[in-house]
Amino acid sequence: MQARPIAIVGAGIAGLTAALAFARKGICTEIFEQAPALTEVGAGLQVSPNASQILDEFGILAALEPHWCEPSRINLVSGANLRPISHVPAGHGARERWGAPYGVLHRATLQAALLEAVKAQPLCSLKLGSRMSAGDFEGGTAGRFRLIVGADGVWSELRHRVPKGPEPRFSGNIAWRFTISRAHAPPFLSRDAVSAFLGPSAHLVCYPLNEVNGFNLVAIASGVPSGQSWETSSTEVQRDMLLSQFSGWHERIVDLLQSAPPPTFWPLYEMLPGRWHNGSDTVLIGDAAHAMMPFAAQGAAMAIEDAFVLAHHMSSQDATPQALEAFETERGPRIARTRARGTFNRFAYHARGPIRLGRDLVLSLRPPQSLAADLDWLYGYRKIG
Repeated sequence: MQARPIAIVGAGIAGLTAALAFARKGICTEIFEQAPALTEVGAGLQVSPNASQILDEFGILAALEPHWCEPSRINLVSGANLRPISHVPAGHGARERWGAPYGVLHRATLQAALLEAVKAQPLCSLKLGSRMSAGDFEGGTAGRFRLIVGADGVWSELRHRVPKGPEPRFSGNIAWRFTISRAHAPPFLSRDAVSAFLGPSAHLVCYPLNEVNGFNLVAIASGVPSGQSWETSSTEVQRDMLLSQFSGWHERIVDLLQSAPPPTFWPLYEMLPGRWHNGSDTVLIGDAAHAMMPFAAQGAAMAIEDAFVLAHHMSSQDATPQALEAFETERGPRIARTRARGTFNRFAYHARGPIRLGRDLVLSLRPPQSLAADLDWLYGYRKIG
Protein backbone atom coordinates (compact mmCIF):
# COMPACT_ATOMS: atom_id res chain seq x y z
CA MET A 1 0.00 0.00 0.00
CA GLN A 2 1.31 3.45 -0.90
CA ALA A 3 2.39 5.52 2.12
CA ARG A 4 0.25 8.50 3.07
CA PRO A 5 1.47 11.81 1.60
CA ILE A 6 2.76 14.78 3.55
CA ALA A 7 0.75 18.02 3.51
CA ILE A 8 2.71 21.29 3.22
CA VAL A 9 0.89 24.56 3.90
CA GLY A 10 2.59 27.45 2.12
CA ALA A 11 4.38 27.57 -1.23
CA GLY A 12 7.11 30.03 -0.40
CA ILE A 13 10.78 29.14 -0.25
CA ALA A 14 10.31 26.94 2.83
CA GLY A 15 7.35 25.01 1.46
CA LEU A 16 8.67 24.44 -2.07
CA THR A 17 12.09 23.39 -0.77
CA ALA A 18 10.44 20.99 1.68
CA ALA A 19 8.47 19.38 -1.15
CA LEU A 20 11.67 18.82 -3.14
CA ALA A 21 13.48 17.51 -0.07
CA PHE A 22 10.74 14.95 0.58
CA ALA A 23 10.61 13.96 -3.10
CA ARG A 24 14.35 13.33 -2.96
CA LYS A 25 13.53 10.72 -0.31
CA GLY A 26 10.71 9.20 -2.37
CA ILE A 27 7.95 10.80 -0.25
CA CYS A 28 4.81 12.28 -1.87
CA THR A 29 3.62 15.75 -0.87
CA GLU A 30 0.58 17.93 -1.42
CA ILE A 31 1.35 21.66 -1.20
CA PHE A 32 -1.51 24.00 -0.28
CA GLU A 33 -1.10 27.69 -1.14
CA GLN A 34 -3.85 30.24 -0.49
CA ALA A 35 -2.75 32.58 -3.31
CA PRO A 36 -4.31 31.80 -6.71
CA ALA A 37 -0.90 32.36 -8.33
CA LEU A 38 2.66 32.63 -7.07
CA THR A 39 3.61 36.22 -7.72
CA GLU A 40 6.77 38.20 -7.17
CA VAL A 41 7.25 39.11 -3.50
CA GLY A 42 10.11 41.14 -2.06
CA ALA A 43 13.25 41.96 -3.96
CA GLY A 44 16.81 40.91 -3.29
CA LEU A 45 17.96 37.80 -1.48
CA GLN A 46 21.37 36.64 -0.30
CA VAL A 47 21.99 32.90 -0.73
CA SER A 48 24.96 31.92 1.44
CA PRO A 49 26.99 28.72 0.92
CA ASN A 50 25.13 26.73 3.58
CA ALA A 51 21.96 27.18 1.49
CA SER A 52 23.46 27.02 -2.00
CA GLN A 53 25.03 23.61 -1.34
CA ILE A 54 21.56 22.24 -0.51
CA LEU A 55 20.05 23.84 -3.61
CA ASP A 56 22.83 22.17 -5.57
CA GLU A 57 21.75 18.81 -4.11
CA PHE A 58 18.28 19.44 -5.56
CA GLY A 59 19.61 20.46 -8.99
CA ILE A 60 18.37 24.05 -8.48
CA LEU A 61 21.70 25.83 -8.37
CA ALA A 62 22.39 25.39 -12.08
CA ALA A 63 19.13 27.24 -12.84
CA LEU A 64 20.10 30.15 -10.59
CA GLU A 65 23.71 30.79 -11.55
CA PRO A 66 22.98 32.31 -15.01
CA HIS A 67 20.83 34.95 -13.30
CA TRP A 68 22.56 35.77 -10.06
CA CYS A 69 25.64 37.74 -9.13
CA GLU A 70 28.46 36.27 -7.07
CA PRO A 71 29.87 39.23 -5.15
CA SER A 72 33.63 39.31 -4.76
CA ARG A 73 33.39 40.42 -1.14
CA ILE A 74 31.10 41.56 1.65
CA ASN A 75 32.11 45.11 2.54
CA LEU A 76 31.63 46.87 5.85
CA VAL A 77 31.60 50.63 5.26
CA SER A 78 31.14 53.67 7.50
CA GLY A 79 27.82 55.37 6.87
CA ALA A 80 29.27 58.62 8.24
CA ASN A 81 32.20 59.06 5.84
CA LEU A 82 31.93 56.17 3.30
CA ARG A 83 35.34 54.85 4.30
CA PRO A 84 35.87 51.06 4.15
CA ILE A 85 36.09 49.43 7.58
CA SER A 86 36.78 45.81 6.60
CA HIS A 87 35.53 43.04 4.35
CA VAL A 88 34.86 39.30 4.13
CA PRO A 89 36.09 37.58 0.94
CA ALA A 90 33.35 35.99 -1.16
CA GLY A 91 33.32 35.10 -4.89
CA HIS A 92 35.93 32.45 -5.63
CA GLY A 93 36.98 32.65 -1.98
CA ALA A 94 33.54 31.46 -0.84
CA ARG A 95 33.63 28.46 -3.15
CA GLU A 96 37.14 27.61 -2.01
CA ARG A 97 36.60 28.08 1.72
CA TRP A 98 33.04 26.83 2.16
CA GLY A 99 32.68 24.53 -0.84
CA ALA A 100 29.71 26.36 -2.35
CA PRO A 101 28.97 29.80 -3.83
CA TYR A 102 27.62 32.96 -2.23
CA GLY A 103 25.11 34.56 -4.57
CA VAL A 104 22.67 37.46 -4.63
CA LEU A 105 19.53 37.42 -6.73
CA HIS A 106 15.91 38.46 -6.88
CA ARG A 107 13.71 36.43 -4.54
CA ALA A 108 11.35 35.77 -7.46
CA THR A 109 14.19 34.04 -9.36
CA LEU A 110 14.69 31.50 -6.58
CA GLN A 111 10.96 30.97 -6.15
CA ALA A 112 10.50 30.42 -9.89
CA ALA A 113 13.33 27.86 -10.01
CA LEU A 114 11.88 25.99 -7.03
CA LEU A 115 8.41 26.11 -8.56
CA GLU A 116 9.59 24.68 -11.89
CA ALA A 117 11.38 21.86 -10.08
CA VAL A 118 8.24 21.09 -8.06
CA LYS A 119 6.06 21.05 -11.19
CA ALA A 120 8.49 18.66 -12.86
CA GLN A 121 8.50 16.32 -9.86
CA PRO A 122 5.71 13.68 -10.03
CA LEU A 123 5.83 13.16 -6.25
CA CYS A 124 4.80 16.80 -5.67
CA SER A 125 1.27 18.15 -6.11
CA LEU A 126 0.71 21.91 -5.88
CA LYS A 127 -2.78 23.21 -5.10
CA LEU A 128 -3.08 27.00 -5.58
CA GLY A 129 -6.01 28.98 -4.23
CA SER A 130 -6.29 26.55 -1.30
CA ARG A 131 -6.42 28.30 2.06
CA MET A 132 -5.86 25.75 4.84
CA SER A 133 -6.28 26.63 8.51
CA ALA A 134 -5.60 24.47 11.55
CA GLY A 135 -9.27 23.45 11.64
CA ASP A 136 -9.17 22.15 8.07
CA PHE A 137 -6.91 19.33 9.21
CA GLU A 138 -9.23 17.92 11.83
CA GLY A 139 -10.82 14.48 11.62
CA GLY A 140 -10.51 12.53 8.41
CA THR A 141 -8.54 15.22 6.59
CA ALA A 142 -5.71 15.00 9.11
CA GLY A 143 -5.73 11.20 8.91
CA ARG A 144 -5.16 11.35 5.18
CA PHE A 145 -1.67 12.76 5.76
CA ARG A 146 1.37 11.26 7.42
CA LEU A 147 2.55 14.73 8.47
CA ILE A 148 1.35 18.34 8.21
CA VAL A 149 4.10 20.91 7.65
CA GLY A 150 3.42 24.54 8.49
CA ALA A 151 5.55 26.57 6.07
CA ASP A 152 3.15 29.49 6.16
CA GLY A 153 5.29 32.23 7.64
CA VAL A 154 5.06 34.56 10.63
CA TRP A 155 1.26 34.67 10.64
CA SER A 156 1.02 30.89 10.43
CA GLU A 157 -2.42 29.32 10.64
CA LEU A 158 -0.89 25.92 11.39
CA ARG A 159 0.72 27.22 14.58
CA HIS A 160 -2.62 26.66 16.33
CA ARG A 161 -2.04 22.91 16.02
CA VAL A 162 1.15 23.16 18.09
CA PRO A 163 0.59 23.59 21.85
CA LYS A 164 3.05 26.08 23.35
CA GLY A 165 4.20 27.02 19.86
CA PRO A 166 6.16 30.20 19.12
CA GLU A 167 4.41 33.55 18.90
CA PRO A 168 5.42 36.55 16.76
CA ARG A 169 6.74 39.73 18.32
CA PHE A 170 7.48 43.02 16.61
CA SER A 171 11.23 43.58 16.80
CA GLY A 172 11.07 47.37 16.96
CA ASN A 173 12.73 47.62 13.55
CA ILE A 174 11.52 48.35 10.03
CA ALA A 175 13.11 47.34 6.72
CA TRP A 176 12.62 49.80 3.86
CA ARG A 177 13.35 47.97 0.60
CA PHE A 178 13.78 49.37 -2.89
CA THR A 179 15.71 48.92 -6.12
CA ILE A 180 17.45 51.44 -8.32
CA SER A 181 18.74 51.10 -11.85
CA ARG A 182 22.42 50.78 -12.54
CA ALA A 183 22.28 53.99 -14.58
CA HIS A 184 21.03 55.96 -11.56
CA ALA A 185 23.26 54.29 -8.97
CA PRO A 186 25.87 56.56 -7.35
CA PRO A 187 29.53 55.59 -7.79
CA PHE A 188 30.03 54.67 -4.13
CA LEU A 189 27.80 51.58 -4.59
CA SER A 190 30.12 48.69 -5.44
CA ARG A 191 29.20 46.91 -8.67
CA ASP A 192 30.61 43.55 -7.52
CA ALA A 193 30.11 43.40 -3.75
CA VAL A 194 27.57 43.30 -0.98
CA SER A 195 28.07 46.54 0.97
CA ALA A 196 26.78 47.13 4.48
CA PHE A 197 26.91 50.80 5.46
CA LEU A 198 26.95 51.05 9.25
CA GLY A 199 25.71 53.96 11.32
CA PRO A 200 24.20 54.87 14.68
CA SER A 201 21.01 52.84 15.26
CA ALA A 202 20.64 51.99 11.56
CA HIS A 203 22.35 50.34 8.60
CA LEU A 204 21.94 50.12 4.83
CA VAL A 205 22.70 47.00 2.74
CA CYS A 206 23.27 47.33 -1.02
CA TYR A 207 24.15 44.76 -3.66
CA PRO A 208 23.78 44.32 -7.42
CA LEU A 209 20.75 42.56 -8.89
CA ASN A 210 21.22 41.30 -12.42
CA GLU A 211 17.47 40.77 -12.90
CA VAL A 212 16.74 44.51 -12.62
CA ASN A 213 20.06 45.69 -14.07
CA GLY A 214 20.54 47.63 -10.90
CA PHE A 215 20.83 47.40 -7.13
CA ASN A 216 18.82 46.10 -4.24
CA LEU A 217 18.85 48.34 -1.17
CA VAL A 218 17.55 47.57 2.30
CA ALA A 219 17.59 50.22 5.02
CA ILE A 220 16.96 48.93 8.55
CA ALA A 221 16.20 51.18 11.50
CA SER A 222 13.71 51.53 14.33
CA GLY A 223 10.07 52.29 13.58
CA VAL A 224 6.48 51.30 14.29
CA PRO A 225 4.48 48.54 12.51
CA SER A 226 1.31 48.85 10.44
CA GLY A 227 -0.66 45.71 11.34
CA GLN A 228 -0.22 42.06 10.41
CA SER A 229 1.66 42.57 7.16
CA TRP A 230 5.06 41.81 5.73
CA GLU A 231 5.08 44.30 2.89
CA THR A 232 3.18 47.50 2.14
CA SER A 233 3.93 50.54 0.03
CA SER A 234 5.40 53.23 2.24
CA THR A 235 3.32 56.29 3.08
CA GLU A 236 4.72 59.81 3.23
CA VAL A 237 4.87 59.52 7.02
CA GLN A 238 6.77 56.23 6.81
CA ARG A 239 9.22 57.66 4.29
CA ASP A 240 9.81 60.63 6.59
CA MET A 241 10.48 58.08 9.34
CA LEU A 242 13.18 56.52 7.15
CA LEU A 243 14.84 59.83 6.32
CA SER A 244 14.86 60.90 9.95
CA GLN A 245 16.76 57.74 10.90
CA PHE A 246 19.51 58.53 8.37
CA SER A 247 19.59 62.31 8.77
CA GLY A 248 23.09 62.34 10.27
CA TRP A 249 24.64 60.08 7.65
CA HIS A 250 26.92 61.04 4.78
CA GLU A 251 25.16 63.45 2.45
CA ARG A 252 25.47 61.11 -0.54
CA ILE A 253 23.58 58.36 1.30
CA VAL A 254 20.92 60.86 2.37
CA ASP A 255 20.63 62.04 -1.25
CA LEU A 256 20.29 58.42 -2.39
CA LEU A 257 17.44 57.75 0.04
CA GLN A 258 15.69 61.01 -0.83
CA SER A 259 15.83 60.45 -4.59
CA ALA A 260 15.11 56.70 -4.62
CA PRO A 261 11.74 55.31 -5.75
CA PRO A 262 9.16 54.89 -2.98
CA PRO A 263 10.34 51.94 -0.85
CA THR A 264 8.26 49.09 0.49
CA PHE A 265 7.70 49.15 4.23
CA TRP A 266 8.44 45.87 6.03
CA PRO A 267 7.89 45.66 9.81
CA LEU A 268 10.34 43.05 11.09
CA TYR A 269 8.87 40.37 13.31
CA GLU A 270 10.71 37.66 15.20
CA MET A 271 9.47 34.55 16.95
CA LEU A 272 9.45 34.10 20.69
CA PRO A 273 10.71 30.67 21.82
CA GLY A 274 8.22 27.81 21.58
CA ARG A 275 7.74 24.24 20.41
CA TRP A 276 7.94 23.56 16.68
CA HIS A 277 5.83 20.40 16.63
CA ASN A 278 2.87 18.84 18.45
CA GLY A 279 4.48 15.47 19.10
CA SER A 280 2.35 13.61 16.59
CA ASP A 281 1.49 14.97 13.16
CA THR A 282 2.29 18.70 12.77
CA VAL A 283 5.58 20.60 12.50
CA LEU A 284 6.53 24.22 11.77
CA ILE A 285 9.50 25.21 9.63
CA GLY A 286 11.11 28.44 8.44
CA ASP A 287 9.60 31.72 9.62
CA ALA A 288 6.56 29.93 11.07
CA ALA A 289 8.91 28.33 13.61
CA HIS A 290 11.74 30.80 14.11
CA ALA A 291 11.48 34.06 12.18
CA MET A 292 14.52 36.14 13.05
CA MET A 293 15.95 39.55 12.37
CA PRO A 294 17.83 39.83 9.04
CA PHE A 295 21.13 40.96 10.58
CA ALA A 296 22.80 37.69 9.59
CA ALA A 297 20.91 37.43 6.25
CA GLN A 298 19.90 33.86 7.10
CA GLY A 299 16.10 33.77 6.98
CA ALA A 300 15.82 31.95 3.66
CA ALA A 301 18.92 29.84 4.33
CA MET A 302 17.53 28.55 7.64
CA ALA A 303 14.24 27.60 5.93
CA ILE A 304 16.16 25.68 3.25
CA GLU A 305 18.19 23.90 5.93
CA ASP A 306 15.00 23.08 7.85
CA ALA A 307 13.47 21.42 4.79
CA PHE A 308 16.55 19.31 4.15
CA VAL A 309 16.90 18.16 7.77
CA LEU A 310 13.19 17.44 8.25
CA ALA A 311 13.10 15.21 5.16
CA HIS A 312 16.19 13.39 6.40
CA HIS A 313 14.62 12.56 9.75
CA MET A 314 11.22 11.66 8.29
CA SER A 315 12.90 9.16 5.98
CA SER A 316 15.31 7.70 8.54
CA GLN A 317 13.10 7.39 11.65
CA ASP A 318 10.58 4.57 12.09
CA ALA A 319 7.84 6.80 13.53
CA THR A 320 6.78 10.41 12.92
CA PRO A 321 6.91 11.55 16.59
CA GLN A 322 10.52 10.41 16.89
CA ALA A 323 11.37 12.11 13.59
CA LEU A 324 9.86 15.40 14.76
CA GLU A 325 11.68 15.27 18.07
CA ALA A 326 14.98 14.51 16.31
CA PHE A 327 14.35 17.40 13.88
CA GLU A 328 13.76 19.96 16.64
CA THR A 329 16.63 18.61 18.74
CA GLU A 330 19.03 19.02 15.84
CA ARG A 331 17.78 22.34 14.52
CA GLY A 332 17.18 24.12 17.80
CA PRO A 333 20.83 24.80 18.74
CA ARG A 334 21.74 25.91 15.21
CA ILE A 335 18.81 28.32 15.02
CA ALA A 336 19.73 29.68 18.46
CA ARG A 337 23.34 30.22 17.40
CA THR A 338 22.29 31.90 14.15
CA ARG A 339 19.88 34.14 16.04
CA ALA A 340 22.67 35.04 18.48
CA ARG A 341 24.92 35.96 15.55
CA GLY A 342 22.20 38.25 14.25
CA THR A 343 21.84 39.86 17.67
CA PHE A 344 25.59 40.46 17.80
CA ASN A 345 25.54 41.96 14.30
CA ARG A 346 22.67 44.23 15.29
CA PHE A 347 24.69 45.54 18.23
CA ALA A 348 27.81 45.98 16.10
CA TYR A 349 26.11 47.49 13.04
CA HIS A 350 24.07 50.03 15.02
CA ALA A 351 26.74 50.98 17.56
CA ARG A 352 27.02 54.59 18.64
CA GLY A 353 29.68 56.86 20.14
CA PRO A 354 32.85 55.28 21.59
CA ILE A 355 31.56 51.76 20.94
CA ARG A 356 31.29 52.59 17.24
CA LEU A 357 34.86 53.91 17.19
CA GLY A 358 36.11 50.80 18.96
CA ARG A 359 34.20 48.58 16.54
CA ASP A 360 35.77 50.26 13.53
CA LEU A 361 39.26 49.97 15.01
CA VAL A 362 38.93 46.29 15.92
CA LEU A 363 37.46 45.35 12.54
CA SER A 364 40.07 47.32 10.59
CA LEU A 365 42.87 45.48 12.40
CA ARG A 366 41.52 42.00 11.67
CA PRO A 367 42.58 40.30 8.41
CA PRO A 368 39.70 39.48 6.02
CA GLN A 369 40.41 35.75 6.30
CA SER A 370 40.05 36.02 10.07
CA LEU A 371 36.59 37.52 9.66
CA ALA A 372 35.74 34.74 7.20
CA ALA A 373 36.84 32.14 9.75
CA ASP A 374 34.23 33.52 12.16
CA LEU A 375 31.59 32.35 9.66
CA ASP A 376 32.92 28.83 9.09
CA TRP A 377 30.34 27.32 11.46
CA LEU A 378 27.54 29.10 9.57
CA TYR A 379 28.51 29.03 5.91
CA GLY A 380 30.45 25.76 6.08
CA TYR A 381 27.48 23.82 7.48
CA ARG A 382 26.97 20.38 5.97
CA LYS A 383 24.08 18.00 6.59
CA ILE A 384 24.41 14.45 5.36
CA GLY A 385 21.02 13.11 4.48
